Amino acid sequence: MRVLFATNPHKSIFQYMAPLTWALRTAGHEVRFASQPAFTPTLTQAGLTAVPVGRRQNPFRMLDFVDPEVIAASRVGLPTPWDVTQDPERATWDHLRDGYELAVGSLREDNFPMIADLVEFARQWRPDLVLWEPFAYAGAIAATAVGAAHARLLFGIDVFGVARGHFLRRRAERPAERCTDPMADWLGGYARKYGGEFSEAMVSGHFTVDQFPRSLQVEAPELDYVRCQFIPYGGPATVPKWLWQAPEKPRVALTMGLTATDVYDSYTVNTQEVLDALADLDIELVATIADAEKARLRRVPDNARLVPYVPIHHLAPTCSAFIHHAGAATLATVARHPVPHLSLHYHWDQPILARKLTAHGAGLDLHTSRATGQAVRTAVQRLLTEPQFTARAAALRDETLALPTPNQLVPRLEELTARHRATPA
Repeated sequence: MRVLFATNPHKSIFQYMAPLTWALRTAGHEVRFASQPAFTPTLTQAGLTAVPVGRRQNPFRMLDFVDPEVIAASRVGLPTPWDVTQDPERATWDHLRDGYELAVGSLREDNFPMIADLVEFARQWRPDLVLWEPFAYAGAIAATAVGAAHARLLFGIDVFGVARGHFLRRRAERPAERCTDPMADWLGGYARKYGGEFSEAMVSGHFTVDQFPRSLQVEAPELDYVRCQFIPYGGPATVPKWLWQAPEKPRVALTMGLTATDVYDSYTVNTQEVLDALADLDIELVATIADAEKARLRRVPDNARLVPYVPIHHLAPTCSAFIHHAGAATLATVARHPVPHLSLHYHWDQPILARKLTAHGAGLDLHTSRATGQAVRTAVQRLLTEPQFTARAAALRDETLALPTPNQLVPRLEELTARHRATPA
């Protein structure tokens, strides 16, 4: 079958999608990957066939025109309407309606550059299945235009599906003449433009591919989820020689993610304070610190190794504990090993993932507003000395590895494509 992937030009999101593209290719299916032209090198670097669509657009360009206080507020938690996943009490009709009106404005800006070209390509190539990440509604629009089966490919907590479920339930409680649906209005306009009609699948897909174990996920009961293992992919990387051998002391890793310095201006914790607090512990601390952040440090402890980047899927198996920002990819990579976590979470779905991890018993969490050097030190000491954390991390590892691999998921995708596809095989 022919499978078309679609993403906005977000490198971190694309990296969640790449392993499944290769699983489909090695199963003999034709695969194309569509995004904006400037993103083509990232796609082809992964060995994929790119389909440049639309025009170049910086996905973070709007930050240049927004009040810094608004940006700061949005980074603290999920923007509406997706914040109801953290706080269901906020799931009122007014909050959800207003939230979707705001969200649609942003989604429209992100997707508009790709839609026309993506539909044109889909009409020429006739994909059987379209897989799109939850911000790339252009994929749902193109799939609807050609009658292809289509699905969301999640890159973290399904805040999108959960919020939509709350919205639909609140809408059903209201008189029809007093209901508005910004998502249906926006997506339905494109459906009719290309000869179809709006369906709820345009918002959430015919089904959803989830790469996280159920114990770490939040689900919308109305949706059909299929699960597979998260397989780490971070682009080009090398294994440094110091990582070839097992560490002589307990190794503790520290990473706060690439986006913190690629998109924003710094980390959300005081790196110097954390390094100082861990300086006298009998450990080997491996900290991935961007060069720009490293230049701000006044001192580096003797027990710390600072590197700008190291492949986490090679580093994690050598660690006795792992400190991270609860970014979904980092957390899921570490979860493939019996390594306890300390999650220093800040925004988006990080607090949800971190608290679920703690509830599972596989680690501890601190919001960055409470992540003082002493608090981090205390938590690390607990992870290293209290064996229940490693035991629960091993249980999470077992749950993760019990899921189908992307290759094992392919037959299920073939089955679901045949069920939902409106076009002939």
